Amino acid sequence: MNMIKFSCADFTFPLLPHDKVLQLIRLLGINAVDLGVFEDRSHHYPSAIAQNPLQSGKKLASELQNIDMEVADVFFQSGAEPSIAAANDPDKGIRTKNRALFQKMVEFTHALGCGHMTGLPGVFHHGDGSVDDWKRAIEETRWRVETARDTGIVYSIEPHVGSILTDSETTLCFLESCPDLTLTLDYGHFIYQGQTNKSVHPLIPYASHFHARGGADGKLQTIVQENEIDFAAILEQFKKQNYDGYICLEYVHQDWEGCNRTDNVSETLRLKEQLEKLFMSA
Repeated sequence: MNMIKFSCADFTFPLLPHDKVLQLIRLLGINAVDLGVFEDRSHHYPSAIAQNPLQSGKKLASELQNIDMEVADVFFQSGAEPSIAAANDPDKGIRTKNRALFQKMVEFTHALGCGHMTGLPGVFHHGDGSVDDWKRAIEETRWRVETARDTGIVYSIEPHVGSILTDSETTLCFLESCPDLTLTLDYGHFIYQGQTNKSVHPLIPYASHFHARGGADGKLQTIVQENEIDFAAILEQFKKQNYDGYICLEYVHQDWEGCNRTDNVSETLRLKEQLEKLFMSA
């Protein structure tokens, strides 16, 4: 890792029209964007893109080129919440629809000129056996990795609160069962649950993308001054392992786990400045 590459999530600023979001990100001194494509709760819905993924991708790529921006990651979620139409849904019909939608999203990502996609691993379903949920999650994730790879796209999953992957040990077991799978790593989901930075560090070698925002025990998202994530140690490991992915400044604004209580413009700028200083001294 010879230099730090920043991106910013478009879902950091969901109340603005998308073109204004992109302009704001550029004003923050960032020239790459993470696109959130979440059904019913983002600027672009997967179901709408699926109508003509090639045209949608080329149109957005042109808009980005006009303001000298690129796409760092396409974050695909087939439902408004992780439990809705999850990758490992017990309903085979839903899983079949998810696969068709994922293929359209791969086409869209390729048309954008982006080489990275993020998805979710799946959840445990009430009334269903945990073993079955685990097996379905592995099966669908393997398929997604192979499908994306056929188009030259790296596929990663984000372990998160409420998913089947809530700690590093379980996540490592999942990675062992899914060859070539990578991670979009967000320490906040682990630190929030009271886990230590040290316990999460073994996941760093698997990271192809990274989400950065302030987080603390009991606080999924918080201001930089209250942050308990050891970004200094993370950046040091990134340098040692020649991490070449993006660091996405991923403050979000949504009514979930208190993620609507931060000034996202200010905290994004503060975190960017802090990470730049830490990187120089790492």
